[in-house]
Amino acid sequence: MNPQDWREIRRLHADGMPIKAIARHRGISRNTVRRALTLDEPPGPARARASVADASEPEIRALLAEDPAITVAAIAERIGWQRSMTVLKDRVRALRADTAADPAPVTPGADLPAQLTEFVGREDELAAIRQALGGSRLVTLMGAGGVGKTRLAIQAADKVRRAFADGVRWVELGALRDPALLAQTLVDALGIRDRAAGQRPQHLLAEHLRNKQVLLVLDNCEHLLGACADLASALLHAARELRIIATSREALAIPGEHVVPVAPFPDDDSAVTLFTARARDILPGFTLDDGNVALVRRICAQLDGLPLAIELACTRLRVLSLSELADRLGHRLRLLTGGNRAAPERHRSLQATVDWSFELCDAVERRLWTRTSVFAGSFTLAAAEEVCGAGDDIVDGIDGLVSKSLLLREEHQGQVRFRMLETLREYGQAELDDAAAAELRERHHAYYARMIAEVTAEWFGPRQGQWCVGLRLEHTNLRAAFETALEHGDATRLIGAPWFLWAAGFSFAEHRYWLERALGLDREPSADRARALATLGLVAALQGDRDAARRALDEGVAVAETVGDPFAQAYNRHEQGLVAFFGGEFDTSETILLEALDRYRGTEAPLDLVGSLRVHLGLLYIFAGDTHEALRHFEQLRPECEQHGERWMLSYAVYGLGLTALMCGDHDGAARHATESLRMKEPFDDTIGLSLTTELLAWTEAAREQPERAAILLGAAETLWTSVGMQLYGSPHWLEQRTRFDNRARRDLGDTAYEAAFRRGQRMGRDQVIAFALGETRDTGHTAPARPALSRREAEVAALVAEGLTNREIAQKLVISHRTVEGHVEHILDKLGLTRRAQVAQWQTKAGASGDV
Repeated sequence: MNPQDWREIRRLHADGMPIKAIARHRGISRNTVRRALTLDEPPGPARARASVADASEPEIRALLAEDPAITVAAIAERIGWQRSMTVLKDRVRALRADTAADPAPVTPGADLPAQLTEFVGREDELAAIRQALGGSRLVTLMGAGGVGKTRLAIQAADKVRRAFADGVRWVELGALRDPALLAQTLVDALGIRDRAAGQRPQHLLAEHLRNKQVLLVLDNCEHLLGACADLASALLHAARELRIIATSREALAIPGEHVVPVAPFPDDDSAVTLFTARARDILPGFTLDDGNVALVRRICAQLDGLPLAIELACTRLRVLSLSELADRLGHRLRLLTGGNRAAPERHRSLQATVDWSFELCDAVERRLWTRTSVFAGSFTLAAAEEVCGAGDDIVDGIDGLVSKSLLLREEHQGQVRFRMLETLREYGQAELDDAAAAELRERHHAYYARMIAEVTAEWFGPRQGQWCVGLRLEHTNLRAAFETALEHGDATRLIGAPWFLWAAGFSFAEHRYWLERALGLDREPSADRARALATLGLVAALQGDRDAARRALDEGVAVAETVGDPFAQAYNRHEQGLVAFFGGEFDTSETILLEALDRYRGTEAPLDLVGSLRVHLGLLYIFAGDTHEALRHFEQLRPECEQHGERWMLSYAVYGLGLTALMCGDHDGAARHATESLRMKEPFDDTIGLSLTTELLAWTEAAREQPERAAILLGAAETLWTSVGMQLYGSPHWLEQRTRFDNRARRDLGDTAYEAAFRRGQRMGRDQVIAFALGETRDTGHTAPARPALSRREAEVAALVAEGLTNREIAQKLVISHRTVEGHVEHILDKLGLTRRAQVAQWQTKAGASGDV
């Protein structure tokens, strides 16, 4: 550990990074991190150790002075080296640094460009590159401009350089325009001087690399794609030990190529870490704290997590505060025009980077780029064909944009979608004139309006789960369509008709937000307004806001009567009955709900709404003490749902059967129905349903004298309700039942243990709640005996040892040095208490059978 390591470890720890993450980030052991944190001052210089290379140092220095690009293998041959190549390579590296006449970054081609700033994140990509190099000789890092391919390639090459006896060679191709000069550019970069008259550069390269173990990095291949592909293929065939890392916005598409996608930072933490590091370079006193972390996250999100954009944004901190920077990022292409003057021209501003990408597209791809910018989020091929189609071959155009990393291909539950970074979307929109932009917004709105109409018509049916996934994926596009609808005046129908939207990708708060905006703009009496008011009343009632629900429903009844819409009258009366039930007015509620059920007959009422009314009647009768009548409504709804292949409303009917069983003392039946209902609800975003079912399971566990599970589930239910609105609709009779079972669990468990279990439930996320409720996780309170903990690399080596590979074969496959493999094998044997390599295979078989590997 040197003083620089000590300072960096302490800085990262002060910024809140845990010890394990620091160790992974810096590529050091956790013990080293802990030791650094115990030292108040940086460690002194390490005591110099003698080396077997000392005697050869004068010769090595002379050779480096004569030819700075000379390889380690050539040095070994010239000085007659017979010892460890690792020792020689380490000494050559040290002497290169000592004898460098110019302290500026290393000349491209001689080694790797020096990096003056900290490398952040990308652990998964680095691991993928290293693994890919073990089995493929050409690895292409593919991603959009500014995503950090070059920096990742430098870091990856540096990590594996020990595995290449003849070194790493870096070749920057961004400034090269003539593909005919590609081979000559590599010849110059590799410092090849001895050549016969008339010998072609490609042949010279092949001869030079034929017997060398070299990693060649070709940076920025996209504009010379064909030439790079041909040359890489030829060199890989000629030089068996050669490996190549290429960076490109498009794959080279030659046999044996392994593509590693490089996307913007996939999580907020990596982007925030990069922002913090670069901001500190600009403003040494910059620190990340509770007061600014939310603003930094907002800025990183606005910049799509794009490393180049983040770095350019940080340069603006010389003249802008964080809040000013965030406010100005709406015009990011104009704002982010400053940068590193030493960088390639296309990377000195975000505008130049995107211009470079636009120039690489053909006419069809450019038109499709601008047209797909109308989508607010990801989109399907079908959506692009309907919204953007205008004679172009959409399939080929989309394929071209994906191949150039301008569209990101994603797959969600078997559905292929495409997404454009916000920066590229902004660029595409700027290329559209007003008329074209308006036409695209119209087509976009029409497409999603038809989708909503289709979903509403088919909701009570077998495609319900599929539609729920689709609406979730189209969330941002639906928002854009709603905004257009607000301008057109058809928002009340578009937002009010799908009354279930809060269970299919939208939260209660957001559904209510859009309803209130639409109703506030369109105040003319109409059937659409009357129906949207009923939906607003339902949403407000489920949130526990009964006053707002009553106002909306009273107006809804009046509007429905004015325009003569029988369905809207029944719908508003239905929700008035629900509000009365939540308020404890059982007799009034029964009268209104039965009236609404009668009114629904003979109207266009969708089956799902009629089903929801039966659920509400069943729940009313449970609390009114008439369980026989409650069962009649639930049991009548169940076969109707099953007949239509419907699952969501069915889950409420099954929930009702469970609640009825609990109130009748059938605890096992209640638990069975509750878990069945919960399994049905998993595909939906139905927080109300999940809250109710979790609550029912909690009450049931309390009744079954399982107080710890009851307390955990009660805590989880409380958190779930908070995201909806008031606990249990703010309904007194519902809250009375919770209190009854809550008191029972607390009495059986004791106050201290109850509070601990309750807090544990409060901390659970949605998936954890479902898993715990279904018994898919068990907290036994016992810890299994610890097995020997192998690191990820040791586990990889152990698996290859078990397969019978030699150390040298393992080194080649994992792209690490032979000596490193020897060290890993020794550690594995020590940790596992084994004495021979053959025993590793037996351990691997046992560990695999027990699921520990």
